[in-house]
Amino acid sequence: MTAILLRGRVLSFRSRPRDREDHASYLYETDGGILIEAGRIVAAGAFTDIAARAPLDARIVDHRPLLLMAGFIDPHIHFPQMQVTASYAANLLEWLNTYTFVEEQKFAEEAHAQRFAGLFFDELLRHGTTTAAAYCSVHKASADAYFAEAARRNLLMVGGKVMMDRNAPEPLTDTAQAGHDDTLAVIETWHGKARNHVAITPRFAITSSPAQLEAAGALVQKFPDLLIQTHLSENNDEIAYTMELYPEAKDYTDIYARYGLLSRKTLLGHAIHLSDREMDAIAEAGAVAVHCPTSNLFLGSGLFDLKRIREHGIRTAIATDIGGGSSYSLLRTLDEAYKIQQLRANRVPPIESFWQATRGNAEALGLVHKIGTLEPGTDADIIALDANATPAMRLRMETIGSLEEELFLLQTLGDDRAVRHVYVAGSPV
Repeated sequence: MTAILLRGRVLSFRSRPRDREDHASYLYETDGGILIEAGRIVAAGAFTDIAARAPLDARIVDHRPLLLMAGFIDPHIHFPQMQVTASYAANLLEWLNTYTFVEEQKFAEEAHAQRFAGLFFDELLRHGTTTAAAYCSVHKASADAYFAEAARRNLLMVGGKVMMDRNAPEPLTDTAQAGHDDTLAVIETWHGKARNHVAITPRFAITSSPAQLEAAGALVQKFPDLLIQTHLSENNDEIAYTMELYPEAKDYTDIYARYGLLSRKTLLGHAIHLSDREMDAIAEAGAVAVHCPTSNLFLGSGLFDLKRIREHGIRTAIATDIGGGSSYSLLRTLDEAYKIQQLRANRVPPIESFWQATRGNAEALGLVHKIGTLEPGTDADIIALDANATPAMRLRMETIGSLEEELFLLQTLGDDRAVRHVYVAGSPV
């Protein structure tokens, strides 16, 4: 297979930037190169250095002056909710009952699930997202369709069949045993096939009985390396209802801990309204608080307190949460996150935002050895960003003189139009 040498401006993160001046935390080359062989990155750095290492027959693809970086990673998104996005509702529980639970019932049909799997990955790639951690529906057919399409496209995707045995329409519920058995079948069929990763996925405590959370915990014990994804403390009414269902628990977080579902492999969607005790428990477990800014604003759920979360030592990620979220774009998501932190009197540098959407999210998923950077040996999932994508952006670029300013422009005015090229395992898509 012929090697590929991409040329352009190259950005890759080595660690989370401590501040705006932490230039050691990332690689940035104004004339850079990325050498790719057999779907993996061989080297990245200054173009002259990388070209000297390339095979004589390497195919050079010149993307100058675009910015080449690892593909975006979306660690909390709902595959069956494409047609739920932009549904008018007052809050989370109304939105779930009026729109979401109705839409997700359609994914019992294999043909419907297969059609939307293709549409879903088309949309992610168009926005520069090369990996996502998705909730499928309660139906095993939805997870099968999701993973089959991901394998066909050679995408690295995380996903799980939702476990949900109560407080939802009957066609959208399983049982504790069926949820366990169907998830087990999905794991045995898809985990490790192609680039697929299966996550154990109890939707949240409201829709899972104690018996089902116990069954989910049994799966965790059997497969300790698998990710766990669920929701936590998104909405005050949700929290109150949850505590009515689990009165023996100290708080919402304690429910998951009691069933062995709180660990370093746990992705906690939203995590907005947390007590100090909950934050300490999440930090001690090493679990991840996944910020979903466009969703939190759209549903009026609350303002994620990133500064307090970080002060407690909690690992973080950032995600779109389609269809509660209002955009598939991680650029739009970074923009809304920035505004939320402004309201929290917490200024977030754009260099940190782009770390979070790439390496930071890869670290949250435990997949940084495969994705999220341009390090040698990692999978060549790469995007090329254009800060001149629209007339308004071109006008602003006339006055921009630094990488920081360009990244801030991309996250403030950018969207899918700024994503000019996408490579999956070294192949242009």
